[in-house]
Amino acid sequence: MDEKTADLRDLFVDATGAETVTERQDAERGTLSDPDDPAVEERLRELVAAMRERYGFSTPLDDAAYALVARGRFDDADDAAIAAAIREESEATSEDDESDAAVEPGDVDAATVRKARLDLHLVRESDREVDAGEAGGESDEDADPAFAYADLKRLTAAGNSIVECAEELDTEPDDVAKYAAVARTDIASTRANDRFRDAFRDLLTDADIEGSLASDAREDGLREATEDIETDVSL
Repeated sequence: MDEKTADLRDLFVDATGAETVTERQDAERGTLSDPDDPAVEERLRELVAAMRERYGFSTPLDDAAYALVARGRFDDADDAAIAAAIREESEATSEDDESDAAVEPGDVDAATVRKARLDLHLVRESDREVDAGEAGGESDEDADPAFAYADLKRLTAAGNSIVECAEELDTEPDDVAKYAAVARTDIASTRANDRFRDAFRDLLTDADIEGSLASDAREDGLREATEDIETDVSL
């Protein structure tokens, strides 16, 4: 934490009386600490259904599959492993249910899971890591990223299309499209005060989780708090 952030944080504490920025968050966590508790599964399905109604989803997966996506994310499973778990669950369910499934198990792959994960506002830090530029059609691992993710997010928030973003970033639309989906998710999550992301985290992790998403949430909260304070001070 640099000196400026520390000063702003102290101002926040003075203004709110909170011992720490995350005091309220810590107090609210841990009420359903067992992810296998039936009450957790019920709440998980409710969250999925609420997001489906509010935002609409981009895959044909049902709520049960989306719940598996959320669980897999907090189990640190990669998208391919989550897809395999959904296929296995779908195949087991189809043996007991003669009705037509919304999606064939064989059609569920890592790309499908990635879309579903973004539908749930569960962005991984690696999703924001822009690939290095290409030279002669081959990726150069030592090259700088083709563009800065922060710049794409700013342009997307301003309402620019993928083509317009690509023009501004001096890159190809196909290179932008993959990360534009992530930027739109980050923007939607921020506009919702990250409450869906945080609700999934609180349901599916221990109170003292030190995973990357929990760290992101704490950093986001501190940054937003300090930005608000800085604005108030400037006024």
